[in-house]
Amino acid sequence: MGSRLTEEQTAFAAAVRDFAKRECGTREQRDALTDGGREAHSPELYRRLADLGWLGVCLPEEYGGSGGGTADACLFLEETSYGMVPCGGFVTTVITAKAYERFGSERQRREVLSGVARGDVLAVAMSEPGAGSDVRALRCRARQERDGTWVIDGQKTWISNAHCAESILLVARTGQDKHGGLTMFHLPAGTPGVEIRGIETMRGREVNDVHLTDVRLPADSVVGDVDGGWKQLMAGLNHERLFLAANMLGLARRAFDDTVAYIREREQFGRPVGSFQALRHRVADLATEIECTRLLVREVALDCDAYPEKLFPREASMAKLKATELAKRVTLEGMQMMGGYGYTTEFDMERHLRAAVVSTVYGGTSEIQRDVIGKTFGL
Repeated sequence: MGSRLTEEQTAFAAAVRDFAKRECGTREQRDALTDGGREAHSPELYRRLADLGWLGVCLPEEYGGSGGGTADACLFLEETSYGMVPCGGFVTTVITAKAYERFGSERQRREVLSGVARGDVLAVAMSEPGAGSDVRALRCRARQERDGTWVIDGQKTWISNAHCAESILLVARTGQDKHGGLTMFHLPAGTPGVEIRGIETMRGREVNDVHLTDVRLPADSVVGDVDGGWKQLMAGLNHERLFLAANMLGLARRAFDDTVAYIREREQFGRPVGSFQALRHRVADLATEIECTRLLVREVALDCDAYPEKLFPREASMAKLKATELAKRVTLEGMQMMGGYGYTTEFDMERHLRAAVVSTVYGGTSEIQRDVIGKTFGL
């Protein structure tokens, strides 16, 4: 299947680029929207994206979406990342929305997915202090009382966008089986017993600790099947990894373009530094890698739309591995080619670097992705 965009997708990408240039095309605009770069998500700008109908890009029309597919969502993520649009909440939202769309009850789908189209942010809480890559080690526990109420106690950590989410998709242990004893729950914001504490990171505030103490949820808060959370999580990994890949592809493209623009103008020894062979060859290699990654991400996205019943574990992990490692490489190379100026806050390269380096950790580390790929070959 080819990776060329349709006319509609080309127009959509152009519209997103125009929005980015108009609303956050300057450093001053972005600083005003993000508290000087400390916040990855601007609720004000996010509502404007919702008004344009873009946040429901891959949601069914019956829930206020546009009826698009995975490829459309990836295109939106790539272009907003390239345009440095502070809508960090969309990444976790589109990942979480897919779980509700596939496994949620009709009431949950109508409530949550319609909210997403209107601008609600979603988060997913899975990782814990002692359980990151090893999901089987989750200890946050949910027990059901005689009246059907679920009581949840435990702690989650590294939860992206929990502080600005309207609801959290919580994964808790409901049984003894390491795989079969996990269940997903719909946890609305403001539920008593939930405490969210921000974690300061290199990039500012975007992740959180979530403490749950005697949290009570009604019986119909279960998303999907009781003890069926593991299979449900596995079914959504292709979309999660692909969406993260598209996001980092956009960042890699932006860091590359920023680098090229700088080395065209910066002069040393009487000529632009970009005219030196050492830098030209670096640029050539990075440009080739970006184009290869773009083709990979779009091809996998198109296959996900064409064959929705398939999981594509190998291909999705390849896309995530390739795009995140590339984003890290491009930003590091960009900083090197820009010299000391790449390290200053006057330019965006240091922001690009802070966003890129963590991408090889979240959503499954690069080591985990390589392990998944290797296992698909029977190793």
